[in-house]
Amino acid sequence: MSHVPESHHPGRWWHRLPDGRIQCDLCPRDCKLHEGQRGACFVRKMEGGQMILTTYGRSSGFCIDPIEKKPLAHFYPGTSVFSFGTAGCNLACKFCQNWDISKSREMDRLMDQAAPAEIAKAAQRHGCKSVAFTYNDPVIFAEYAMDTADECHKLGIKTVAVTAGYIHAEPRREFFAKMDAANVDLKAFTEEFYFKLTGGHLQPVLDTLLYLKKETNVWLEITTLLIPGKNDSDEEITALSQWVARELGPDVPLHFSAFHPDYKMMDVPPTPVSTLVRAREIAMKQGLHYVYTGNVHNVEGDTTFCPNCHAPVIQRDWYAIKDYQLDDSGHCRHCGTRIAGHFQHFELGRQFGPRRIPVAMHIA
Repeated sequence: MSHVPESHHPGRWWHRLPDGRIQCDLCPRDCKLHEGQRGACFVRKMEGGQMILTTYGRSSGFCIDPIEKKPLAHFYPGTSVFSFGTAGCNLACKFCQNWDISKSREMDRLMDQAAPAEIAKAAQRHGCKSVAFTYNDPVIFAEYAMDTADECHKLGIKTVAVTAGYIHAEPRREFFAKMDAANVDLKAFTEEFYFKLTGGHLQPVLDTLLYLKKETNVWLEITTLLIPGKNDSDEEITALSQWVARELGPDVPLHFSAFHPDYKMMDVPPTPVSTLVRAREIAMKQGLHYVYTGNVHNVEGDTTFCPNCHAPVIQRDWYAIKDYQLDDSGHCRHCGTRIAGHFQHFELGRQFGPRRIPVAMHIA
């Protein structure tokens, strides 16, 4: 494989220290870098006395996905989303399901090169409703994601951030100002879990969730990966669900997804379906209206129910929509209740469907 030189795009959100180092102000890690040194995310680097983003304009691959795969259940259901990521991550999750990308230290992986305008045009060409910054955390390639979001909005294309929400207040405000929707990983509800298994902290993530819900118009959904023996107790699921209901409100969708052994946690068994079903029941008892199960086959856990009449209004099987009982503005056809989210005209036979399509950009 031929070597692709690193991008040398100026990075934002940093300041110079008295000893000549620079400090990254993007995320709570506050990495302090000497000349030539990289941050914990591996993609932000001090070079020539400045902060450089080494992955600007370069991707680990492009795919067209169903929007339900992000997962977003209430953001234009049945539409397609143009998805891409880069490399690196600012957390160190021992259970990472995308570790080959997020933990990549090999820049030759990033063979797909595309400028922001080219990505937006490709999404438009393929008929995608939105572009998702995903696979690894877009917080660490915020400059690239934000520029791409601007180009998408020029073409009427929506933007989606799939993120762990580990970001400081100032860049958070600028980053999410460019996003139309976000799925935020709330990885657990204890500081011990975050510290031991992600190398991060819980509170900054809660702060991001509160900010998104209370101070922006970004459509928000939450995902919690349930790991046997680590964050799947009734007590923790109850506490997490109560916090979401109390602080964010009952209409924020919550997805409980199944862990499979990966990366540095190969000795932990996969999450049983029964755990996800139990978690969903607990969350709904705490008053949440829309609770889903992910990474397992469970039609009830895939389906959106009206919180008023309890009729199934979007029946899903995996990522395929089997029945749709909302009008064009998202009202239940049975009782007229408005379902929280963003909806448009939907025809059962014209949805994108469950497939995933890799896209080669072929850009010089």
